Amino acid sequence: MCVGIPMQVLSVDGIAARATDGESEALIDLTLTGPLAPGTWVLTHLGAAREVLEAGEAVKIAAAVRALKSIMAGGGMGDAFADLEARAPALPSHLEAARVAGKTTA
Repeated sequence: MCVGIPMQVLSVDGIAARATDGESEALIDLTLTGPLAPGTWVLTHLGAAREVLEAGEAVKIAAAVRALKSIMAGGGMGDAFADLEARAPALPSHLEAARVAGKTTA
């Protein structure tokens, strides 16, 4: 399984940036996002920035990744998924519309 990691850009040199996830630094490719200013949050995957993130979204994703690491090490998930646990599962709007219309088979 591959997981996207939120990182904050520290410095930029052309299409490459030095970024941190708060624990380590890495050189990431900015080809897919274009030039970014230091301080910008991005979702990285396999050494490349895939999309720009709002700071709040980056914090949520980072908490979820930490929880997954904790679970894999035999620990608990803490409150990283509290926003999901506090509500009932919801379908995306297009699937909910199909369900309400009675279209429950392919």
